[in-house]
Amino acid sequence: MIANARMYSVSTQAGALWDRLLRAVIEKSGTLVEVIEHPYPKPMEALWGRTDKGAVFMCGLPFSRAEPQPVLVAAPVPSPPEFEGQARYWSDFVVRVDSAFRTVEDTFGARIALTAPESQSGCVAALTYFMPNERGASTDAATPPYREIVGPTITPLGALTAVAQDAADVAPIDSYALKLMEKFRPELTAEVRIVGRTPPTPIPPLVASNTAIEPLRAALLEAHTHAASKSLMDELLLERFSLPDPASYAALRHSFDAAARYWSTHRFARVLPASFVTNRP
Repeated sequence: MIANARMYSVSTQAGALWDRLLRAVIEKSGTLVEVIEHPYPKPMEALWGRTDKGAVFMCGLPFSRAEPQPVLVAAPVPSPPEFEGQARYWSDFVVRVDSAFRTVEDTFGARIALTAPESQSGCVAALTYFMPNERGASTDAATPPYREIVGPTITPLGALTAVAQDAADVAPIDSYALKLMEKFRPELTAEVRIVGRTPPTPIPPLVASNTAIEPLRAALLEAHTHAASKSLMDELLLERFSLPDPASYAALRHSFDAAARYWSTHRFARVLPASFVTNRP
């Protein structure tokens, strides 16, 4: 089996810490799991589609729509106080620090950077947020919220960089990834600021291809109690790992279906990525 934390390896240093943490947990579990590299620009779908996953970070939306569905192993609980000790996250809308934008609504009509159509935090959370009758902002059905989509930028780092370098005006960024980038990429995050956020949803979990992962799951759930792994978790802004509720991820699939139906008939579909408009259930 394999393990990989590319989703939250926001820098070389962060990636090395993730590798060390996964190796420490695997050693504690006594399981035969290999920590592998799967660097950008290799597609995440190729990693998620492997049949030998043991502990691989996977975006919650593709997890919820996968057939067959992988097995939930554990979910990270970020340590910054705004996460309130829960395995959840949201999308932070970032703009350049010197821009005139003060709210998400201010950015309407500008350029938005999106990571990929199948990304919860980098695409679908934002599109859901813009829908009428949802929490947060709404947009007139006759008016596309943005004149241009920059992307797919693939990663949160790519989307953040697009804003920082003035290739885009706003981007929704995975809130845990943003915290990690504030620590490991401070020169980049200093160029942006947050103007809004989406409602929280379940955070991307570690998944496996089969159910023979109990020792590894147990080691992850206990990792914060062992000095060696706890110190690595502190560096990665992790409080602990928790046991995810499979039902909580099903809501992501329903949100995607609703957003796909709404936006595929909207004028915004003219600039939405074709793969989002056509990626219908």
